[in-house]
Amino acid sequence: MARFHIRDMKLLESTPTSPADLRIRIGEMILNSTAARARVDAINPETGEYRVVLQGTLWPARGWDWPMR
Repeated sequence: MARFHIRDMKLLESTPTSPADLRIRIGEMILNSTAARARVDAINPETGEYRVVLQGTLWPARGWDWPMR
């Protein structure tokens, strides 16, 4: 199984991306989390547009190399 690291978060915002690639990346993030939850933040029945918020905790690493910019 591929490991998801905090530095991979930036890849989630890569555009354009296919739904299949996004499913794989988010799936890896969820599988490598100690806790995860989702909330439907908004949905527009007229256009089909939606917004889902994911919140969780990734497995601890040897130190986060996340750029704080």
